[in-house]
Amino acid sequence: MKINQTVLEEFILVGFSVYPHAQTFLFVVFFCLYLPTLTGNLAIMGLTWVDRRLHTPMYLFLSALSFSETCYTLTIIPKMLADLLVKYRSISVIGCGLQMSSFLGLGGTNCFILTLMGYDCFLAICNPLRYPLLMTNMACGKLVVSAWVAGFFISVTETGMIFRGSFCCPNLVKHFFCHMRAIVRLSCLDSKLTEFIVTAISVSGLIGTFLLIILTYVFILSTVLRIPSAEGKQKAFSTCASHLTVVIIHFGFASIVYLKPEASGGDDTLIAIPYTVITPFLSPLIFTLRNKDMKNAFRKVLGKTNSLNK
Repeated sequence: MKINQTVLEEFILVGFSVYPHAQTFLFVVFFCLYLPTLTGNLAIMGLTWVDRRLHTPMYLFLSALSFSETCYTLTIIPKMLADLLVKYRSISVIGCGLQMSSFLGLGGTNCFILTLMGYDCFLAICNPLRYPLLMTNMACGKLVVSAWVAGFFISVTETGMIFRGSFCCPNLVKHFFCHMRAIVRLSCLDSKLTEFIVTAISVSGLIGTFLLIILTYVFILSTVLRIPSAEGKQKAFSTCASHLTVVIIHFGFASIVYLKPEASGGDDTLIAIPYTVITPFLSPLIFTLRNKDMKNAFRKVLGKTNSLNK
């Protein structure tokens, strides 16, 4: 039985208020992680835009992922940082719905773009002769648009199911953002059935895209092992090493949240930190630190800046 079936206009985000003495410390930590996250993703997009040598499908996919992750963090982290500095942490029902649909849509888009990047690696290594014909910049753009459409189709479906009815008091959301599980449990309707359906949709999308990526790497590995020279093998592995690392981190942290049994307990607020804060922070670092093309493009931009200053 729900406690009070009144029409709610806002939710109270409990979030990190259960750790009152750590508010300032958490703000500093998250702010210091968010700044390089934002800077790194903007740098990737900017370098890809200004350097014509990076106008290739691989870097166009990377730029699309950076844009998606920038939007992804903007839906969660600024609000979270602001709430760490105030006592009254509220969000309107409409604002909650928009935040949820954006977060789910962008998270799904990230999964689909990572899958497309795996497909790009597969074509480059397994079908190098046909790669220029199959993976043109136009085809890359169409695939990215398809990833956005698919991601937001799923998110709008899930958000519509959760917000189709009214919500019951108390309006306390035991999270630092409008996480679908935390919100659906406040529904006056059959929340158990809705929670099962939306969770099943998210888990299916998560596992489905991950399995597709694993399948592409099975073919990639079988092709690489047939390369006779050690140098050729190393070059092939280095092409996809950054992508595979990000895939493991992204899907690993996401699986902890969506595949965690409800009876296992644990603070959902703390469990959500890795995939909302840490994964976006690590992604641009991994893709740029060992990437010679990105480093060269950065040096080129710095060189032009220094020459203009002189």
